Amino acid sequence: MSKARVISFYLPQFHPVPENDLWWGKGFTEWTNVAKAKPLYRSHVQPKIPADLGFYDLRLPEVRKAQADMAREAGVEGFCYWHYWFGNGRQILEKPFESVVKSGEPDFPFCLAWANHSWTNKTWQKNKTFQKDTVFLEQTYGDDEDYIAHFNSLLPAFKDERYITVDGRLLFLIYMPFHFENLPHFIKLWQSLAEENGLPGFYFVGTVETLGRLDRGYSHDYTQDAGENIDKALALGLDAVNTFSMRRAEMLSSGKNKMFYRRILNHVIPSSTLQKYSYKTITDNWFCKEDSRENVFPTIMPRWDRTPRLGRGADIYDGSTPELFKKHVNDALRIIENKNSEHKIVFLRAWNEWGEGNYMEPDLQWGNKYCEALAEALFE
Repeated sequence: MSKARVISFYLPQFHPVPENDLWWGKGFTEWTNVAKAKPLYRSHVQPKIPADLGFYDLRLPEVRKAQADMAREAGVEGFCYWHYWFGNGRQILEKPFESVVKSGEPDFPFCLAWANHSWTNKTWQKNKTFQKDTVFLEQTYGDDEDYIAHFNSLLPAFKDERYITVDGRLLFLIYMPFHFENLPHFIKLWQSLAEENGLPGFYFVGTVETLGRLDRGYSHDYTQDAGENIDKALALGLDAVNTFSMRRAEMLSSGKNKMFYRRILNHVIPSSTLQKYSYKTITDNWFCKEDSRENVFPTIMPRWDRTPRLGRGADIYDGSTPELFKKHVNDALRIIENKNSEHKIVFLRAWNEWGEGNYMEPDLQWGNKYCEALAEALFE
Protein backbone atom coordinates (compact mmCIF):
# COMPACT_ATOMS: atom_id res chain seq x y z
CA MET A 1 0.00 0.00 0.00
CA SER A 2 1.30 3.46 -0.89
CA LYS A 3 2.32 5.74 1.95
CA ALA A 4 0.76 8.78 0.24
CA ARG A 5 -1.75 9.89 -2.35
CA VAL A 6 0.62 11.36 -4.93
CA ILE A 7 -1.25 13.47 -7.49
CA SER A 8 0.90 14.79 -10.31
CA PHE A 9 0.38 18.01 -12.25
CA TYR A 10 0.20 17.38 -15.99
CA LEU A 11 0.89 19.96 -18.71
CA PRO A 12 -1.17 19.66 -21.95
CA GLN A 13 1.20 21.93 -23.94
CA PHE A 14 2.73 19.25 -26.18
CA HIS A 15 0.66 19.61 -29.34
CA PRO A 16 0.31 22.43 -31.87
CA VAL A 17 -2.53 24.94 -31.50
CA PRO A 18 -3.38 27.92 -33.74
CA GLU A 19 -2.58 30.45 -31.00
CA ASN A 20 0.98 29.22 -30.51
CA ASP A 21 1.42 29.03 -34.29
CA LEU A 22 0.51 32.72 -34.44
CA TRP A 23 2.56 33.91 -31.47
CA TRP A 24 5.68 31.75 -31.69
CA GLY A 25 5.75 30.19 -35.16
CA LYS A 26 4.15 27.31 -37.02
CA GLY A 27 4.26 24.03 -35.10
CA PHE A 28 5.45 25.55 -31.80
CA THR A 29 5.05 23.39 -28.71
CA GLU A 30 6.96 23.17 -25.45
CA TRP A 31 9.41 20.86 -27.25
CA THR A 32 10.56 23.77 -29.43
CA ASN A 33 12.35 25.45 -26.55
CA VAL A 34 13.35 22.21 -24.81
CA ALA A 35 15.33 21.05 -27.83
CA LYS A 36 17.21 24.31 -28.39
CA ALA A 37 18.28 24.94 -24.77
CA LYS A 38 22.02 25.43 -24.22
CA PRO A 39 24.24 24.80 -21.19
CA LEU A 40 25.07 27.96 -19.24
CA TYR A 41 28.01 26.65 -17.17
CA ARG A 42 30.43 23.73 -17.31
CA SER A 43 28.41 21.08 -15.45
CA HIS A 44 25.05 22.24 -16.76
CA VAL A 45 23.22 19.46 -18.66
CA GLN A 46 21.21 20.99 -21.52
CA PRO A 47 19.28 20.23 -23.60
CA LYS A 48 17.22 17.65 -21.75
CA ILE A 49 16.31 14.94 -24.24
CA PRO A 50 13.32 12.62 -23.63
CA ALA A 51 14.08 8.90 -23.72
CA ASP A 52 11.32 6.25 -23.66
CA LEU A 53 8.45 8.48 -24.82
CA GLY A 54 10.42 10.64 -27.25
CA PHE A 55 9.27 14.09 -28.42
CA TYR A 56 5.63 13.08 -28.17
CA ASP A 57 2.38 14.64 -29.38
CA LEU A 58 -0.44 14.57 -26.82
CA ARG A 59 -3.06 14.20 -29.54
CA LEU A 60 -2.01 10.53 -29.73
CA PRO A 61 -3.89 8.16 -27.38
CA GLU A 62 -0.90 5.77 -27.39
CA VAL A 63 1.23 8.48 -25.77
CA ARG A 64 -1.34 9.27 -23.10
CA LYS A 65 -1.69 5.58 -22.24
CA ALA A 66 2.07 5.11 -22.00
CA GLN A 67 2.30 8.10 -19.65
CA ALA A 68 -0.45 6.73 -17.42
CA ASP A 69 1.13 3.26 -17.29
CA MET A 70 4.45 4.77 -16.32
CA ALA A 71 2.92 7.02 -13.65
CA ARG A 72 0.90 4.16 -12.16
CA GLU A 73 4.01 2.01 -11.84
CA ALA A 74 5.80 4.88 -10.09
CA GLY A 75 3.03 5.10 -7.48
CA VAL A 76 1.20 8.17 -8.80
CA GLU A 77 -2.52 8.01 -7.97
CA GLY A 78 -3.59 10.21 -10.86
CA PHE A 79 -2.92 13.22 -13.04
CA CYS A 80 -4.05 16.74 -12.19
CA TYR A 81 -4.46 18.30 -15.64
CA TRP A 82 -3.78 22.01 -15.98
CA HIS A 83 -6.99 23.58 -17.26
CA TYR A 84 -7.32 27.02 -18.88
CA TRP A 85 -10.52 29.07 -18.84
CA PHE A 86 -10.03 32.80 -19.49
CA GLY A 87 -13.67 33.80 -19.19
CA ASN A 88 -16.41 34.12 -21.81
CA GLY A 89 -15.85 30.52 -22.86
CA ARG A 90 -12.24 31.13 -23.95
CA GLN A 91 -10.04 28.05 -23.54
CA ILE A 92 -6.74 26.76 -24.86
CA LEU A 93 -4.93 23.41 -24.83
CA GLU A 94 -8.18 21.66 -23.89
CA LYS A 95 -8.07 18.95 -26.57
CA PRO A 96 -5.91 16.29 -24.83
CA PHE A 97 -8.06 16.26 -21.70
CA GLU A 98 -11.28 16.32 -23.71
CA SER A 99 -10.02 13.25 -25.57
CA VAL A 100 -9.26 11.50 -22.28
CA VAL A 101 -12.83 12.11 -21.10
CA LYS A 102 -14.59 11.25 -24.37
CA SER A 103 -12.57 8.11 -25.11
CA GLY A 104 -12.50 6.70 -21.58
CA GLU A 105 -8.77 6.15 -22.01
CA PRO A 106 -6.40 5.89 -20.35
CA ASP A 107 -8.10 4.16 -17.44
CA PHE A 108 -6.24 6.30 -14.93
CA PRO A 109 -7.62 8.70 -12.29
CA PHE A 110 -7.63 12.44 -12.96
CA CYS A 111 -8.69 15.81 -11.61
CA LEU A 112 -8.35 19.40 -12.76
CA ALA A 113 -6.34 22.45 -11.74
CA TRP A 114 -7.59 25.79 -13.03
CA ALA A 115 -4.47 27.71 -14.12
CA ASN A 116 -6.19 31.07 -13.68
CA HIS A 117 -3.43 33.34 -14.94
CA SER A 118 -2.98 35.44 -18.05
CA TRP A 119 -0.75 34.25 -20.88
CA THR A 120 2.04 36.68 -21.78
CA ASN A 121 5.33 36.57 -23.64
CA LYS A 122 7.11 36.52 -20.26
CA THR A 123 6.61 32.74 -20.19
CA TRP A 124 9.30 32.24 -22.84
CA GLN A 125 12.14 34.34 -24.19
CA LYS A 126 10.85 37.22 -26.29
CA ASN A 127 10.95 36.70 -30.03
CA LYS A 128 11.40 39.26 -32.80
CA THR A 129 7.65 39.82 -33.14
CA PHE A 130 6.97 40.53 -29.46
CA GLN A 131 9.99 42.31 -27.98
CA LYS A 132 7.86 44.26 -25.50
CA ASP A 133 5.77 42.69 -22.76
CA THR A 134 2.61 41.43 -24.46
CA VAL A 135 -0.55 39.87 -23.04
CA PHE A 136 -1.85 37.19 -25.39
CA LEU A 137 -4.75 35.88 -23.32
CA GLU A 138 -5.94 37.86 -20.32
CA GLN A 139 -7.45 36.00 -17.40
CA THR A 140 -10.87 37.50 -16.68
CA TYR A 141 -13.63 36.56 -14.27
CA GLY A 142 -17.15 37.05 -15.56
CA ASP A 143 -20.55 36.81 -13.94
CA ASP A 144 -22.71 33.88 -12.90
CA GLU A 145 -23.49 33.09 -16.53
CA ASP A 146 -19.79 32.54 -17.19
CA TYR A 147 -19.35 30.45 -14.02
CA ILE A 148 -22.25 28.24 -15.11
CA ALA A 149 -20.84 27.88 -18.64
CA HIS A 150 -17.48 26.94 -17.12
CA PHE A 151 -19.12 24.29 -14.94
CA ASN A 152 -21.15 22.86 -17.81
CA SER A 153 -18.10 22.62 -20.06
CA LEU A 154 -16.51 20.28 -17.50
CA LEU A 155 -19.62 18.37 -16.45
CA PRO A 156 -18.75 15.22 -18.46
CA ALA A 157 -15.43 15.08 -16.60
CA PHE A 158 -17.08 15.64 -13.21
CA LYS A 159 -19.43 12.73 -13.90
CA ASP A 160 -16.58 10.42 -14.93
CA GLU A 161 -15.89 7.58 -12.49
CA ARG A 162 -12.16 8.23 -12.86
CA TYR A 163 -12.42 11.69 -11.29
CA ILE A 164 -10.36 11.90 -8.08
CA THR A 165 -12.24 12.61 -4.86
CA VAL A 166 -11.28 13.71 -1.35
CA ASP A 167 -13.75 12.90 1.44
CA GLY A 168 -16.09 11.75 -1.31
CA ARG A 169 -16.05 15.11 -3.13
CA LEU A 170 -14.53 16.12 -6.48
CA LEU A 171 -11.03 17.55 -6.15
CA PHE A 172 -10.70 20.86 -7.99
CA LEU A 173 -7.60 23.02 -7.59
CA ILE A 174 -7.37 26.79 -8.18
CA TYR A 175 -3.84 27.96 -8.91
CA MET A 176 -4.17 31.61 -7.89
CA PRO A 177 -6.96 31.89 -5.32
CA PHE A 178 -5.99 35.42 -4.25
CA HIS A 179 -6.37 36.70 -7.80
CA PHE A 180 -10.05 35.74 -7.94
CA GLU A 181 -11.90 38.38 -5.94
CA ASN A 182 -15.28 36.67 -6.31
CA LEU A 183 -13.96 33.25 -5.31
CA PRO A 184 -16.26 32.73 -2.28
CA HIS A 185 -19.33 33.28 -4.47
CA PHE A 186 -17.90 31.06 -7.22
CA ILE A 187 -17.38 28.25 -4.71
CA LYS A 188 -20.96 28.50 -3.41
CA LEU A 189 -22.41 28.59 -6.92
CA TRP A 190 -20.43 25.55 -8.10
CA GLN A 191 -21.43 23.63 -4.98
CA SER A 192 -25.08 24.32 -5.75
CA LEU A 193 -24.59 23.35 -9.40
CA ALA A 194 -22.99 20.10 -8.26
CA GLU A 195 -26.03 19.31 -6.12
CA GLU A 196 -28.41 20.13 -8.97
CA ASN A 197 -26.54 17.71 -11.23
CA GLY A 198 -26.41 14.84 -8.77
CA LEU A 199 -22.70 15.26 -8.00
CA PRO A 200 -21.25 14.78 -4.51
CA GLY A 201 -19.91 18.35 -4.33
CA PHE A 202 -16.45 19.80 -4.71
CA TYR A 203 -13.35 19.69 -2.56
CA PHE A 204 -11.69 22.99 -3.43
CA VAL A 205 -7.94 23.37 -3.00
CA GLY A 206 -5.96 26.57 -3.59
CA THR A 207 -2.24 26.79 -4.26
CA VAL A 208 -0.45 29.12 -1.85
CA GLU A 209 3.17 30.26 -1.73
CA THR A 210 4.45 29.80 1.80
CA LEU A 211 6.35 33.05 1.49
CA GLY A 212 5.86 36.33 -0.32
CA ARG A 213 2.86 35.68 -2.57
CA LEU A 214 0.23 37.84 -0.97
CA ASP A 215 -3.27 39.08 -1.81
CA ARG A 216 -2.36 40.90 -5.00
CA GLY A 217 0.44 38.71 -6.29
CA TYR A 218 4.21 38.96 -5.91
CA SER A 219 4.83 41.69 -3.37
CA HIS A 220 8.47 41.46 -2.21
CA ASP A 221 7.11 41.56 1.36
CA TYR A 222 8.76 38.46 2.74
CA THR A 223 7.59 39.01 6.32
CA GLN A 224 4.39 36.98 5.97
CA ASP A 225 4.71 33.45 7.30
CA ALA A 226 3.20 30.31 5.85
CA GLY A 227 0.45 30.06 8.44
CA GLU A 228 -0.84 33.55 7.70
CA ASN A 229 -0.97 32.96 3.95
CA ILE A 230 -2.67 29.57 4.41
CA ASP A 231 -5.29 30.99 6.76
CA LYS A 232 -6.06 33.82 4.32
CA ALA A 233 -6.67 31.27 1.58
CA LEU A 234 -8.90 29.05 3.71
CA ALA A 235 -10.94 32.09 4.72
CA LEU A 236 -12.02 32.37 1.05
CA GLY A 237 -14.02 29.17 1.42
CA LEU A 238 -11.42 26.67 0.24
CA ASP A 239 -11.40 23.22 1.80
CA ALA A 240 -7.63 22.85 1.75
CA VAL A 241 -4.40 24.40 0.55
CA ASN A 242 -1.61 23.09 -1.65
CA THR A 243 1.61 24.69 -0.43
CA PHE A 244 4.36 25.64 -2.87
CA SER A 245 7.58 26.61 -1.11
CA MET A 246 9.95 27.69 -3.87
CA ARG A 247 10.52 31.31 -2.73
CA ARG A 248 10.72 30.33 0.93
CA ALA A 249 13.33 27.66 0.18
CA GLU A 250 15.34 30.07 -1.96
CA MET A 251 15.37 32.68 0.79
CA LEU A 252 16.43 30.17 3.44
CA SER A 253 19.08 28.78 1.08
CA SER A 254 20.71 32.03 0.01
CA GLY A 255 19.52 34.61 2.50
CA LYS A 256 16.78 37.21 2.12
CA ASN A 257 19.03 40.04 0.94
CA LYS A 258 20.82 38.02 -1.75
CA MET A 259 17.59 36.59 -3.13
CA PHE A 260 15.92 40.00 -3.12
CA TYR A 261 18.91 41.61 -4.86
CA ARG A 262 19.07 39.00 -7.61
CA ARG A 263 15.36 39.25 -8.36
CA ILE A 264 15.40 43.05 -8.43
CA LEU A 265 18.47 43.05 -10.70
CA ASN A 266 16.83 40.64 -13.13
CA HIS A 267 13.70 42.79 -13.11
CA VAL A 268 15.67 45.95 -13.96
CA ILE A 269 18.12 44.27 -16.36
CA PRO A 270 16.49 41.09 -17.71
CA SER A 271 18.72 37.99 -17.73
CA SER A 272 21.55 39.88 -16.04
CA THR A 273 22.21 37.23 -13.41
CA LEU A 274 21.70 33.47 -13.34
CA GLN A 275 19.65 32.37 -10.35
CA LYS A 276 21.30 29.08 -9.46
CA TYR A 277 20.68 27.18 -6.25
CA SER A 278 21.67 23.77 -4.92
CA TYR A 279 18.79 21.30 -5.28
CA LYS A 280 19.87 19.63 -2.04
CA THR A 281 19.85 22.91 -0.12
CA ILE A 282 16.52 23.91 -1.64
CA THR A 283 14.83 20.63 -0.71
CA ASP A 284 16.40 20.65 2.77
CA ASN A 285 14.58 23.98 3.31
CA TRP A 286 11.40 23.13 1.41
CA PHE A 287 8.81 22.04 3.95
CA CYS A 288 7.37 24.06 6.82
CA LYS A 289 5.55 23.00 9.99
CA GLU A 290 2.19 23.98 8.47
CA ASP A 291 2.56 21.18 5.90
CA SER A 292 1.61 18.74 8.66
CA ARG A 293 -1.84 20.34 9.07
CA GLU A 294 -4.72 18.09 8.05
CA ASN A 295 -5.98 20.45 5.36
CA VAL A 296 -2.58 21.36 3.90
CA PHE A 297 -1.16 19.32 1.03
CA PRO A 298 2.55 19.91 0.33
CA THR A 299 4.33 19.79 -3.02
CA ILE A 300 7.32 17.68 -4.04
CA MET A 301 9.58 18.61 -6.94
CA PRO A 302 12.03 16.27 -8.73
CA ARG A 303 14.10 19.02 -10.41
CA TRP A 304 13.89 22.58 -11.69
CA ASP A 305 15.67 24.32 -14.55
CA ARG A 306 13.84 26.94 -16.63
CA THR A 307 16.68 27.39 -19.10
CA PRO A 308 14.56 26.20 -22.08
CA ARG A 309 12.07 28.98 -21.46
CA LEU A 310 14.21 31.85 -20.22
CA GLY A 311 17.89 31.25 -21.06
CA ARG A 312 20.11 33.26 -18.73
CA GLY A 313 17.02 34.61 -17.01
CA ALA A 314 16.26 31.14 -15.69
CA ASP A 315 16.23 29.92 -12.13
CA ILE A 316 18.02 26.58 -11.76
CA TYR A 317 18.15 24.03 -8.94
CA ASP A 318 21.49 22.45 -9.65
CA GLY A 319 22.62 18.95 -8.73
CA SER A 320 19.32 17.07 -8.56
CA THR A 321 19.69 13.27 -8.58
CA PRO A 322 17.19 10.44 -8.13
CA GLU A 323 18.73 9.72 -4.72
CA LEU A 324 18.21 13.32 -3.55
CA PHE A 325 14.67 13.28 -4.92
CA LYS A 326 13.95 10.10 -2.97
CA LYS A 327 15.16 11.84 0.21
CA HIS A 328 12.89 14.78 -0.62
CA VAL A 329 9.91 12.41 -0.99
CA ASN A 330 10.76 10.69 2.30
CA ASP A 331 10.85 14.09 4.03
CA ALA A 332 7.32 14.73 2.72
CA LEU A 333 6.13 11.32 3.88
CA ARG A 334 7.32 12.01 7.42
CA ILE A 335 5.40 15.28 7.47
CA ILE A 336 2.09 13.72 6.42
CA GLU A 337 2.39 10.38 8.24
CA ASN A 338 -0.06 11.28 11.04
CA LYS A 339 -2.85 12.56 8.78
CA ASN A 340 -6.05 10.74 7.95
CA SER A 341 -5.33 8.43 5.02
CA GLU A 342 -7.73 10.38 2.79
CA HIS A 343 -5.68 13.54 3.41
CA LYS A 344 -2.21 12.07 2.90
CA ILE A 345 -2.04 13.99 -0.36
CA VAL A 346 1.19 15.19 -1.92
CA PHE A 347 1.14 17.13 -5.16
CA LEU A 348 3.96 16.20 -7.51
CA ARG A 349 5.18 19.12 -9.57
CA ALA A 350 5.31 17.86 -12.21
CA TRP A 351 4.90 14.89 -14.52
CA ASN A 352 5.95 16.60 -17.75
CA GLU A 353 6.93 20.26 -17.32
CA TRP A 354 9.94 19.82 -19.60
CA GLY A 355 10.25 23.54 -20.33
CA GLU A 356 10.86 24.13 -16.62
CA GLY A 357 13.19 21.14 -16.30
CA ASN A 358 10.54 19.87 -13.91
CA TYR A 359 9.47 16.38 -14.95
CA MET A 360 9.39 12.70 -14.01
CA GLU A 361 9.42 11.17 -17.48
CA PRO A 362 12.59 9.35 -18.60
CA ASP A 363 15.40 11.33 -20.22
CA LEU A 364 18.75 10.36 -21.69
CA GLN A 365 20.65 11.41 -18.58
CA TRP A 366 18.82 9.44 -15.89
CA GLY A 367 16.49 7.08 -17.75
CA ASN A 368 13.54 6.08 -15.55
CA LYS A 369 15.36 6.50 -12.24
CA TYR A 370 13.21 9.35 -10.91
CA CYS A 371 10.09 7.19 -11.28
CA GLU A 372 11.92 4.33 -9.62
CA ALA A 373 12.99 6.59 -6.76
CA LEU A 374 9.40 7.69 -6.16
CA ALA A 375 8.14 4.10 -6.16
CA GLU A 376 10.87 3.03 -3.73
CA ALA A 377 9.98 5.82 -1.30
CA LEU A 378 6.25 5.07 -1.46
CA PHE A 379 6.33 1.29 -1.21
CA GLU A 380 9.51 0.12 0.52
